[in-house]
Amino acid sequence: MPRNHVNLVVAAVAVVCAGTLVPQTPSAMLLLAIAVASEAFTVQFRGVRISGSFAALVLAMALVGPVPAAAIGLVSVVFDDIRTRRPPREMLWNAATFAFFPLFGGWMLTLVGREDPIAFASSVVLAYLLTNMLNFASVAAYLRLTGVLCVREAYSTVYRTMLPFELATALLTAGVVFGYDRLGPGAIALLVVVLGVFHHLVRTGVKAFDRGEELTRRSDELSALQVGVLSTVLQTLSMRDAMTARHSAAVARYSREVASRLGCDEREQDLIHTAALLHDIGKFILPDEVLFANRKLTDDEWELIKQHPEQGAKLVERIEGYGPVAEIVLYHHEKFAGGGYPAGIAGEEIPLGARIIAAADTYDVMTSRDSYRRPVSSEAALAELRRVSGTQLDPAVTAAFEEMIVEGGVAFSHADQADFESELDTRSIKRRALADDQQSELHSLAPRGNAVR
Repeated sequence: MPRNHVNLVVAAVAVVCAGTLVPQTPSAMLLLAIAVASEAFTVQFRGVRISGSFAALVLAMALVGPVPAAAIGLVSVVFDDIRTRRPPREMLWNAATFAFFPLFGGWMLTLVGREDPIAFASSVVLAYLLTNMLNFASVAAYLRLTGVLCVREAYSTVYRTMLPFELATALLTAGVVFGYDRLGPGAIALLVVVLGVFHHLVRTGVKAFDRGEELTRRSDELSALQVGVLSTVLQTLSMRDAMTARHSAAVARYSREVASRLGCDEREQDLIHTAALLHDIGKFILPDEVLFANRKLTDDEWELIKQHPEQGAKLVERIEGYGPVAEIVLYHHEKFAGGGYPAGIAGEEIPLGARIIAAADTYDVMTSRDSYRRPVSSEAALAELRRVSGTQLDPAVTAAFEEMIVEGGVAFSHADQADFESELDTRSIKRRALADDQQSELHSLAPRGNAVR
């Protein structure tokens, strides 16, 4: 006899043996029928099959006791495993799971007793959630042992998503138990309504989850497009004005390190780094005779120069998700004591990122050989930063910047194309709001259970 036929025969014998433990009472038989029938109405979620049989088993724990409940669980799970031709190892794991948690939950409820209907119904809710957790632990263990996925992924993608629906079903199941003493076996018919509600809730939740994932995927694609556009803009600026582009890259490198030293988290560092790369993007509006002027600017030309923070901020804020970057770009020429442009704000009214960029901007302009000005030494530039600290620059930022330069941990070569390219790496200007990793799909081979099978 082929091996798969032997497995089917063994499973069928197990169903028959377990069936003999189910009491021949209307309540037990109705619960068995509901548990078996509910297996035909499953919902696929991330490769995991979800059914409402768990509610019938919890009701069996409460109304017919632990051993009959375990027998009903065994019959329903093995019957469905035969119908869906599950592998023997998975069938065995499912059978062990569906024998254990009804025994445990039923034993808990026998300790409580049914003398107080309210207390007993409350215990049913607790037993539902606890055995549901045990069922999930069994499923997660199987998935971990078979290398399908890790427990953390199973928890975040399935258990946590389904938990609100399970809680609602637990309360409805407790309501059926509460009504059983008054309506008798007829109250069990209400379980059909409960399972209908559960099925609807799960389908709705799965659809909402799928829509959310689709939205996230599209958002990722849009963000990738936006990052590509920004990188292209910066490269284009480099082609028109290599000095300004390299200056922006240098300011970005300095600014990230200073932000780190001031205790900013990685997301804030990336935000400030991006703003530093784009802080002079508004200079696109400047005509060549102003942008490349090697002379003293006229008053009208200087007023044109002072427009570049606002123009840059307007350009950046049009990109979805870049509002905070645009705010930093807008205020990077404000002075700590007030009197800067465009708003004339002072102190901590100026975003921290803008205060950091102001210091990095000032230092790089003074020390860079890639400039129309004669560069000064690092020591002379730091002395100038200290001189304007408290008036033009934030003292805390100035101190952190000087510490960084003195320690020699960060440097930028304006003559090195690799330095420039590394700062334009798209990974450094993507939005940190996006998830770092795509959640992987669950494998379709999963043990059974209530919401995690």
